[in-house]
Amino acid sequence: MPRKTAARTARLASIPLGVAGRAVGGWGKRLAGQSADEVSAELSARTAEQLFAVLGQLKGGAMKFGQALSVFEAAVPDEMAEPYREALTKLQSAAPPMTKAATHRVLAQQLGRGWADRFADFDDAPAAAASIGQVHKATWHDGRVVAVKVQYPGADEALLSDLRQLQRFSRLFQPFVPGLEVKPLLRELSDRMTEELDYRAEADNQRAFAKAFDGDEKVLVPKVVASAPKVTVTEWVDGKPLARIIRDGDKAERDHAGRLLCEFHFSSPARAGLLHSDPHPGNFMITPDGKLCVIDFGAVARLPEGLPRPLGMMTRLSLDGNSDRLLQLMRDEGFVRTGMKIEAEDVLAYLAPFAEPAAVEMFHFTRRWMQRQAERVGDLRGQDFKTGRSLNLPPHYLLVQRVTAGATGILCQLDAEVGMREIISRWQPGFADLD
Repeated sequence: MPRKTAARTARLASIPLGVAGRAVGGWGKRLAGQSADEVSAELSARTAEQLFAVLGQLKGGAMKFGQALSVFEAAVPDEMAEPYREALTKLQSAAPPMTKAATHRVLAQQLGRGWADRFADFDDAPAAAASIGQVHKATWHDGRVVAVKVQYPGADEALLSDLRQLQRFSRLFQPFVPGLEVKPLLRELSDRMTEELDYRAEADNQRAFAKAFDGDEKVLVPKVVASAPKVTVTEWVDGKPLARIIRDGDKAERDHAGRLLCEFHFSSPARAGLLHSDPHPGNFMITPDGKLCVIDFGAVARLPEGLPRPLGMMTRLSLDGNSDRLLQLMRDEGFVRTGMKIEAEDVLAYLAPFAEPAAVEMFHFTRRWMQRQAERVGDLRGQDFKTGRSLNLPPHYLLVQRVTAGATGILCQLDAEVGMREIISRWQPGFADLD
């Protein structure tokens, strides 16, 4: 994992420079008689390939940003999305691994020189890779099969460096997330990154979730076996990753996964006082007995009172068409920028489409639906864009909204049909109990 800022900056800078170089080459091919569509397709594919290569090699904040982008690819128009879709989704579960020697050094530093004695067996080939660590399958000394997550050396030095540099290139990534501002996403990721570096804190988060969902019929959270600042040992769970269900699952699998994901997202604040805040398919599996297995608890939002009640009220008021009360609530909660004059009907028109999943008994999440929302709020000539510029997302709502948007992106990737109204009515305060 490259540690030095100069080296990492050079690699990140190669992305926009590479794009520029390919654009120049593309003009040359146009002049040589190749069609615009052929040139565009080739440029898109090569840009996606470079994006994955650079972000995957750097891991750290760069890879984390790529993972965050990957759940929003459903909003990208189909005609330009396919080359990026494959490259970005690779970042959900794959990255070049550490060497065996480097892995052993970290284990010795964290678990002691006799670390190998704590295991009956340890597979040196990583089973999975994440943004700041990789996972090995092993057998604990008592016979339990476990997952051992080992943090990459230098991850702490690389994280903030990556995110500072990515801010400089944020415009390049905007096409991946139409309708969403990239810079605030990067700022929010920066705030959360330092928390993820401490695996002891992550282990505490996972213990809290495991306790809240212990014995649950629908959700499985692996129990923590041991932890250290840069190593965690948890129960091993086999399952079918959501990325594979997105790629080739049948309708029943997609709908089942989508329903469980929604129930987990909306119920965990009430049940655990916490919200899992790293929604991408690499963090979820469906077990052989049909449960949703959730992993990676480095990023969580602490919500001891559950999900914010005003969000449920805003959804319900949008569905009811109560524009005046909706605007007043949004002003009271700080969602309208100070001094902005805005019409209640325009606010309702802006928010109501986002509330559509709760308007019917069963809602079909599709890429086209998400694309329409992105096109609507991103159209510079439209009223929704003007309305959006008058609105504000208060800091204490930012993480909840980002996680909800990420989960919605996964639902659209799944092409899932889910009974959202019942789930929201049960778990989202303010929706069913609106005065």
